[in-house]
Amino acid sequence: MTGTRAGAIARAERCFDDGAYLAALRKLVAVPTESQLPDSLPALTRYCTETLADLMRDMPFEQTVLPNPREGRGPVFVATRIEDPSLPTVLVYGHGDVVRGLAPKWSEGLDPWQVTVRGDKWYGRGTVDNKGQHLIAIEALRAVMAERGGTLGFNAKVLVETGEEQGSPGLRAMLQQHREMLAADVFIGLDGPRQTTFMPEMKLGARGGVAFDLVVKLRDHAHHSGHWGGVLTDPGFVLAHALSTILDRNGRILVEGWSPAAIPPAVKRAIGELVFEDIPGLPEGDPSWGEPGLTKAEKIFGWTSVIMLAQITGHPDAPTNAVQGEARARLQIRHTVDVPGAAFVPALRKHLDARGFPEVEIIPMMERDMFGAARTDPDDPWVGMVANSMARTSNRAPNIVPSSSGSNPSDMFLEELDAPVIWIPNSYAGCNQHGPDEHALAPLLREGLGLMAGIWWDIGEGKVPQRKRS
Repeated sequence: MTGTRAGAIARAERCFDDGAYLAALRKLVAVPTESQLPDSLPALTRYCTETLADLMRDMPFEQTVLPNPREGRGPVFVATRIEDPSLPTVLVYGHGDVVRGLAPKWSEGLDPWQVTVRGDKWYGRGTVDNKGQHLIAIEALRAVMAERGGTLGFNAKVLVETGEEQGSPGLRAMLQQHREMLAADVFIGLDGPRQTTFMPEMKLGARGGVAFDLVVKLRDHAHHSGHWGGVLTDPGFVLAHALSTILDRNGRILVEGWSPAAIPPAVKRAIGELVFEDIPGLPEGDPSWGEPGLTKAEKIFGWTSVIMLAQITGHPDAPTNAVQGEARARLQIRHTVDVPGAAFVPALRKHLDARGFPEVEIIPMMERDMFGAARTDPDDPWVGMVANSMARTSNRAPNIVPSSSGSNPSDMFLEELDAPVIWIPNSYAGCNQHGPDEHALAPLLREGLGLMAGIWWDIGEGKVPQRKRS
């Protein structure tokens, strides 16, 4: 074995300093991989078969592109390097699709499909979500291989999907179909923002999401309010009363079975150690809203929340003098792995029936509005190994977030591959991902390259937990 850990980190950082990373990022961002658009498949396919293939062409990985079993959905790029079956195997994750570019809404001089550098901010769609982040992982692999004379010291499988912004349609079926090809000892993904700009971070999963409509439909048509007001039951008020039984005035959940019995001790400890940074322009939390006795961090990362996405009766844009026939509201739940996603609708049905609201229909939303919860145990040995590596590189212990506040496909990898899931974000809360003017902070990109080179080096040195996978 040749080279040093410090040498590998220096190589990764030099990739940033000499402009190679920026040049590669420009090529990735230039492909308009908007998976939310119906005609996006050609761009998603090109990103896998050409853009990523070219990026890794000079690296000794075997490349393949897996077609999506869902018709019209984007493929998955996989690059595999098996140095020795007895070595640990790391599955490296990223997603190549982005949300809609929204070009007319970007600030003057900015183009979502071009990387524009303004000081420490690099603008462009995908600079952080997620092209700039999986590029960090790939370039860090390249740096370690160069420092070690062409080897990693472990097996690596780079997986880049193209449907994450649509809920990863078809991904679970692909994991099932290609389980042996994608098997790994640990999953390490790069995505999402950090809690701070000044310290590294790990996330161990994500809260799940459940969305549904509550509908009170009493008649097919509205009727004149002068003739029928006070005589016909008003669905808007019926729905309002039903909603009032779900949350109290201060946002506390009242439905039995929706909240965890308790936050597990290891999770509570990890949450209690989190460090946060106030980002200008973001709202403050309301201390009196939500579950009493919990901190803001416990409410976000360790508990269930429910919000109102929309509510309508009649025609708000042109109210008419009529008793309406129907009222509708859409609710969204975010939940930890401590409450199964399948439990929420039955629990609500039982709750509403017991309170005299059998006429309130519950209509679950489509699959893309539902995503599973997952969480790697904070005490998992792989978590400790990666945290120690990050601390060694940055001279500071990382934040360890038990569950991401956003969505990601952690549940699919935990359930189908039985590998601990670890996310290493390299963005920040003010990055405008999913909106106009998405941007990366250059110092976080450079830091991420060094952190990942250190992690890859330490795995290659054998500083890993005992293998459990068969």
